Amino acid sequence: MASLLEGLDDADRETIELRLERWCDDLVAALTVLYPDRDVSALTLRLVERAVAAHRVRSPELRRLDQRRLLRPDWLQQPGMFGYACYTDRFAGDLEGLRGRIDYLRDLGVTYLHLMPLLQPREGDNDGGYAVQDYRTVRADLGDVDDLVRLASDLRGQGISLVLDLVLNHVAREHEWAERARAGESRYRDYFHVFPDRVMPDAYERTLPEVFPDFAPGNFTWDDDLGGWVWTTFNEWQWDVNWANPDVLVEYADIVLYLANLGVEVLRLDAIAFTWKRLGTNCQNQAEVHAVTQALRTVARIACPALAFKAEAIVGPRDLVQYLGQGEHAGRVSDLAYHNSLMVQVWSMLATASTGLTKQALSSLPTTPPSGTWICYVRCHDDIGWAIDDGDAAAAGLDGHAHRRFLSNWYAGEHPGSWAHGLVFQHNPATGDKRISGTAASLTGLAHAHALGDTTGTGLGLARLFLAHAIIAGWGGIPVVWSGDELGMPNDPRWAQEPGHEDDNRWAHRERLDWGLAARRDDLGTVPGKVFRGLRHLASVRAGLPPLHASGLTRVLWETDDGVLAVVRTHPSGSMLCVYNVTSSWQTLEVRHFAEAGITRPFDVLGGYPVFGGVDGVASLSPYAAWWVIDAPSQVPHASRLPLD
Repeated sequence: MASLLEGLDDADRETIELRLERWCDDLVAALTVLYPDRDVSALTLRLVERAVAAHRVRSPELRRLDQRRLLRPDWLQQPGMFGYACYTDRFAGDLEGLRGRIDYLRDLGVTYLHLMPLLQPREGDNDGGYAVQDYRTVRADLGDVDDLVRLASDLRGQGISLVLDLVLNHVAREHEWAERARAGESRYRDYFHVFPDRVMPDAYERTLPEVFPDFAPGNFTWDDDLGGWVWTTFNEWQWDVNWANPDVLVEYADIVLYLANLGVEVLRLDAIAFTWKRLGTNCQNQAEVHAVTQALRTVARIACPALAFKAEAIVGPRDLVQYLGQGEHAGRVSDLAYHNSLMVQVWSMLATASTGLTKQALSSLPTTPPSGTWICYVRCHDDIGWAIDDGDAAAAGLDGHAHRRFLSNWYAGEHPGSWAHGLVFQHNPATGDKRISGTAASLTGLAHAHALGDTTGTGLGLARLFLAHAIIAGWGGIPVVWSGDELGMPNDPRWAQEPGHEDDNRWAHRERLDWGLAARRDDLGTVPGKVFRGLRHLASVRAGLPPLHASGLTRVLWETDDGVLAVVRTHPSGSMLCVYNVTSSWQTLEVRHFAEAGITRPFDVLGGYPVFGGVDGVASLSPYAAWWVIDAPSQVPHASRLPLD
């Protein structure tokens, strides 16, 4: 091991020695889980060699960032974190254009920017960029690696952390590894799951779901060049890699270190739940998935500890928390994970005007590890799948299957009384699965009402939209806004006219940002102005609320009316009670809840007013009201409610 450190100056040598002392045991533990029949010492050495080599070439600016992050390990948990996600081309044309739009992001309050896949994908259909052909090359139409480095540096200078995707489960069939496998190189054939006949594929298929039954049925594809069936979970041109092969782990460790040295601060581990295959299971959420993350995370900590990991695990509620680290993996895997369950429950409450299921579902989630942080969102680039646990539904007096069907019909605008205008995505009649696409404005009814000139409907749509974002921003973690939602943009009516998008209506809510609307973002007489300023207000207010530090505890109150969701946030700095009316009618809340949460002088920081109860000890909430209540500060700055209608 000493030879690895040759040529380092004394300071660097000490740095690496201390990091190895701290984290090398975690690496060995992960490798032992992944490869129990191997002597992992040689593999450990290979990975450490790569970590030290990456540290040698890491820039002074990024080494300084490493030190800053080590001194504040809770940087992602700070209430000032506020996220935005977009496709570079659909937001600003290219990377250089995006550099010119940083002021727009800062105006919104963004401190965390997730750029959707921008590494070189295969030509033609590429699953929105998730069929990666080259992890070390930027899409030519967006710029090059140097442009990405400049952008990352400029963002960092403005207090914005850059987030990129790293697709872990598969590569494009045109990727060098796949090309060399098809050319007959046995080393690279072993990078994939290849079978000579249908015996094993059929055995696996008995317990495997279909992710895209409409346009990618089944999980295996015959390839003439390989002379075998290759595992293709998502599409026939996306080949699942074989993580049981340690050479694959080493390859991805190299990629992680390369991207970190470009200035990427967070890697979104795409399709992480699918990476480990086991016969007789659905091949999701296997125990080894977390060991894979731990191994990669440990290598990064040795070389570039400023880098954080985010698990893209859109899984059932019971499986979510594991991706933030439980048991032996606590504090050793992803720093961030998507709170898919919260997103689903927000839409469920709006559709039903009821909080019964939500109280049950969110209260039954395991406690988040202190170092773990949720990514909270109203919607993302993907469709909405109704991940509602049947046990939670039964406990709330509902039938899970029927409720999922109701939500699909409601948000497709097919249920009587629905104000939503979503699109059905991937309806599977055999299972009843019926997912939904749509922008936040379309799903809340705002876009349609505004287009009709319906003043009342527009006001209700605005209120629903603000309420949804307030619930997300007040949960704790990092709220992330999808591009266009901050302006109330509708579904793109021309989504199917772009080549390659014809069969995928998710492009309806991946619209190109309308900079004409953006120019009106400060005009409160317009819908874009009201939405933008509403979200900017959320970002600004939450930045000054220590109870929204992600390490704080979240507790849902059961003793409220069915139309009211009340959430207590507790933190050593104090308590906060978030109160939400999910209905279009007036609701009440007993003011005793504030005192029981430790709040003696309740003050709504969103509205800027004290909260008073009447002689009957209840406070009244207007339709779709959102309150963030803390103990009133000794000096209350002037604030006024935002006009939302």
